[in-house]
Amino acid sequence: MKHFLLFYEAGPDYLARRPAYRDAHLEKAWAASERGELVLGGALADPVDGAVLLFRAPSREVVEAFARADPYVVEGLVTGWRVREWTTVAGEAAATPVHPASR
Repeated sequence: MKHFLLFYEAGPDYLARRPAYRDAHLEKAWAASERGELVLGGALADPVDGAVLLFRAPSREVVEAFARADPYVVEGLVTGWRVREWTTVAGEAAATPVHPASR
């Protein structure tokens, strides 16, 4: 399994329109979490101009499929998104742990 970051860019009316789609978005997010795909997700703060979601999945296609079907994307609240593979090397959940030579 690999780690992927999904970056969302919020549209100018994101906060005003979010309440209408929030439950549907959260249902999708929690379902992905229950499947073990979504590790963490949430909006950026000060300013609320985007969001970052951390996935653990076998391929970027899992993350791309999530984004394409997310109500925030479908309804235009999110005006842009991108997926980046993240090589995690430190911490208990690192996908590819690398320890110092002294360890």
